[in-house]
Amino acid sequence: MGFPVVLGIESSCDETGAGLVRGGRLLGHAVASSMDEHARYGGVVPEIAARAHVHSFTPVVQLALEQAGLRARDIDAVAVTTGPGLSGALQVGLAGAKALAYTLDVPLYGVHHLAGHVAADTLEHGPLPNPCMVLIVSGGHTSLLLVRDLARDPIQHLGDTLDDAAGECFDKVARVFGLPYPGGPAIDRAARGGDAGAVPFPRPLTGPRDDPYAFSFSGLKTAAARWAERHAGSPLPVADGSAALQEAIADVLTRKAVAACRAHGVDTLVVVGGVAANSRVRSLAEQRCGEAGITLRVPPLKLCTDNGAMIAAVGDLLVRAGAEAAPLDVSIDPSAPLEYAALHPVARAARVA
Repeated sequence: MGFPVVLGIESSCDETGAGLVRGGRLLGHAVASSMDEHARYGGVVPEIAARAHVHSFTPVVQLALEQAGLRARDIDAVAVTTGPGLSGALQVGLAGAKALAYTLDVPLYGVHHLAGHVAADTLEHGPLPNPCMVLIVSGGHTSLLLVRDLARDPIQHLGDTLDDAAGECFDKVARVFGLPYPGGPAIDRAARGGDAGAVPFPRPLTGPRDDPYAFSFSGLKTAAARWAERHAGSPLPVADGSAALQEAIADVLTRKAVAACRAHGVDTLVVVGGVAANSRVRSLAEQRCGEAGITLRVPPLKLCTDNGAMIAAVGDLLVRAGAEAAPLDVSIDPSAPLEYAALHPVARAARVA
């Protein structure tokens, strides 16, 4: 008997994603984004996102099935993001996933969104080493994690962001610089023509008495805003500011991640999340891991941002690990902490027992 086909559904923010995975292999995936609808507001509007998910859910699932050359009846399990994320957006994805699981009479798995980002790398590079260090960098999250068996073991947090996440810093500073939303890609583009050493932006929480694995980007955001204010009445050197900001963020992220690998004797670093698509974060991580003898794994760009394939990847791992499915009355948890990949009480209770 072959591996089961797992459908993954992601709707935690402004992307509606569906992906199909079997035995660790991506069969097909599709994503619809409502980002353009939010751009005029400079950030995601929850009501607009939820409405967009309603319109996109069925077409995205159908497109993923077409890519995979499958039909709905070929689905053996459904995995869905149940947290964290925007409440209304999560509700839409979960309602659709429940309907599919009930109609097809297949098990349903509630998945933690950030575990999905971790699992995304397996679709490109195969199973995660046990253990490995994972750096998650996105719009709302910046975390250093020690990961063992993603489907079975608890995830150990070494450090998290104390305030603004790296992606949030990019978005807010981009707005100050007059760049479009989303800020990360805009700053990455602008930085190509700038001098990274032109502005001495601070490296937060990198002093000898600071928590070596915690992150804080609020002060960096403020420093960038103050620098821009000093140019009032004259053209703002956006390229230099962007390059310097990007360098500061990449420096802090990679410095702490490599230090964590060395301290815990881990020889593989996995960098995931939307900010993992940033060119300087990727290149500096590659340089520093190479110098430290650490293997660097970063998913392809299409799997860095939110997508259903990563949720299907977690579901695939859970099914193959024999994890218990969620009840059909499972609910969302918009502020769920990342403790396990499965995000429902049945799976947690089974692990404790």
